[in-house]
Amino acid sequence: MRTTAALAISALAATAAGHATFQELWVNGEDEASTCARLPANNNPVVNVGSNDIRCNVGGTKAAGAKCSVPAGGTVTVEMHQQPNDRDCSKEALGGNHFGPVLVYMSKVEDAASADGSSSWFKIFEDGYDPATKTWANDKLNKGCGKQDVKIPSDIAPGDYLLRAETIALHTASQANGAQFYMTCYQITVTGGGSANPTGVKFPGAYSANDPGIKVDIWGNSFTEYKIPGPPVYEG
Repeated sequence: MRTTAALAISALAATAAGHATFQELWVNGEDEASTCARLPANNNPVVNVGSNDIRCNVGGTKAAGAKCSVPAGGTVTVEMHQQPNDRDCSKEALGGNHFGPVLVYMSKVEDAASADGSSSWFKIFEDGYDPATKTWANDKLNKGCGKQDVKIPSDIAPGDYLLRAETIALHTASQANGAQFYMTCYQITVTGGGSANPTGVKFPGAYSANDPGIKVDIWGNSFTEYKIPGPPVYEG
């Protein structure tokens, strides 16, 4: 197991260098770049789970320039990098020992361009920690050029949605408000599909600062498993 003191100090030293944002979206293998992403003003994390910024990041109510059309049952790929417009795959997507889960949510809205994220969110993807390989979900981002494939449920109703991609960095999460939340909302229009309208959770409200997946010491020898925060994944 990692040595608590040494690796925690290393994580703190690398904190600023490891910040990042989800920036681009792919739809069934087609690169939509950042056209429908509500890009944060910078790569700093949100740390207050009780803030409205936990919805779509700081400034996340500002509309993107477009909506991306996504077929129900299709696959989107969210893409994260440390600096704006730097898609260099030789660089880590989220460096500095920022280990943690990757989660993706959707929210049905009337107009994705004007929605403020206060509507209900249902989770469509999560990946956490594999104790057998000691691999975190965002380790895979680092190895995969910042990309995570996510299947859109095939039975959801057509129309506008916000798609919220998130990773939670847990390197300093043993202290109060130490978890770092990196999220971006994408404006999408789902085509086809069915009539399902999954129940969801609200942000803020879905997470508590004391949730075991948010306030957690990942460096201690007693750490063997991880509980991903938020609701269960909607299976569709």
